[in-house]
This record gives sequence, C-alpha cells and structure tokens, in this order.
Amino acid sequence: MAAPRRDTRGIVDAPGLFTRVRFRRRTPAAPLRPYVEHYWLIDWDLSEPYATHVVPHPCVNLVFQRYADRPGFGEVAGVGLELFAQKLAGRGRVCGVQFRPGGFRPFTPERPATDWTDRRLPLAAAFGPTDAAAAVLEPADEDARVAALDAFLTPLLRGGPRTLAQAELAMGLAGRIRTDRTIRRVADFARAEGLSVRALQRLFAGYVGVSPKWVLLRYRVHEALERAASDAEVDWAALAAELGYSDQAHLVRDVTATVGVPPTAYAR
Repeated sequence: MAAPRRDTRGIVDAPGLFTRVRFRRRTPAAPLRPYVEHYWLIDWDLSEPYATHVVPHPCVNLVFQRYADRPGFGEVAGVGLELFAQKLAGRGRVCGVQFRPGGFRPFTPERPATDWTDRRLPLAAAFGPTDAAAAVLEPADEDARVAALDAFLTPLLRGGPRTLAQAELAMGLAGRIRTDRTIRRVADFARAEGLSVRALQRLFAGYVGVSPKWVLLRYRVHEALERAASDAEVDWAALAAELGYSDQAHLVRDVTATVGVPPTAYAR
C-alpha cells in the first residue's frame, strides 16, 4: 500500500497550523486509490482563534466538517481558483477527501468537472440526500472515520468504461505536469502526448475542471512557496529558471497574485 504523500504544498505556514491542530493523511480503500489521493483529517481544540490559508491544488475535495457552533455538514469543494482561508476556533473536526486531478468525474459521470470549479456546494448537490456527515464525523475512533469515508464513496464509483478511461488519461497527464519540470509549454506537452491543444483543453475542462495551463502555473507556485518556506536564502532568479519561467519577474507576479504578497515577503 502506497503511503499518502508527506509534503505540505499548498498549506500556507504549515508549521504554524500543525502546532495548533492534529493533522493526518490516511489511505483510502483499494478500489478508491486510483481516484483518491488521500483522506485528510484535522481535529482542534483552540483557546484562541486561528486562520488557516491554503493555495488549492487542481483537484476536487469532499469536506465533512463540524465546528463548535454548528452541526456537522458535508460539501463538495471544486478546484479553488483563489487563496482559501478558514477560521478555526474552539473545538472542531474536518474529515476530507482529496481526489486526484481528474479523479472526481467517475463519481459524478454525468457532470463535467467545471460544474464544481471555484464552488463549494452541499453534498446533496452531487449525491442527493445523505446522512454521511454524521457517519463520518461522529466516531471518536479515527479508523472508524476512515471506514465511514470508504463506505460512503465506494458505491458512488459508477463511471462507465469511457469515463474511467478518460479519467485515467486526465489523471496521468496532470500527474506528469506535477512531477516533470521539463514541461513548460502546453502546446509542446500536447504534441508530445499525441493530442491537439484543443483536445487537451477539453479533457482538462471535463475531468480536472481547469485548463492545463492553469494546472502548470499552480504547481509552479506550489513549489516556489514550498521553497520560500524552507530556504531562507532562495535565489529567486535561479528558481524562476528552474521552474520554467522566462524571468524572475514572472515568478514574482504569479506568487503575488496567488498569496497577495511577493515571494520575499512570504518567506519572511
């Protein structure tokens, strides 16, 4: 069984968050693993409020959440286009499902991924009335929460052969963009994969929810932010070249547009 990834890409000030909450990633049941990156579980009991910020990944999440002042509920969180902020106070719990980019479509095969992009909708909008939130959030035992997520998701995997094949293609291409730094231009990438740019764009719109160019830029920003958080002496010009930017100014512009401050200020 492959362990969930351990990086903190996308989490702004991960050390600050982890000193205030209990954060874990868990592996889903075997039938779900091709489509689900991991489950993520957070519990907190805070004496003072804390605001957490996340630069979203190009993927859909299901988020089951319970805060001190309201009953538990579930949401479909599509790919977020902007920095996401959430205030945590008192006691609370979140049990999330992070799908692989392209991996949510087999669970809602009748709807393109763009239907969810930059939206947070009640769970019923995708799956109809369900009491899944209580089943997932109530157990004190963490393994029971994971089992409840498995039990909820497994029957929902209902995409036909074409949907599954297209989802597999989209997940594979998005995975390459995430890990292969030699990919710098969408047109070159499409050609190397034997696709037209338009076909690649249609695939990503239907299965990922954003364009391949957006995915490429978002993963670049994730890496730049991770480097800024871990290295006090970043050579920004060298990093820009390493990530495929034409110059440092373009990297600075993308980071600033995403988190609201230039990378040097973010590093401080």
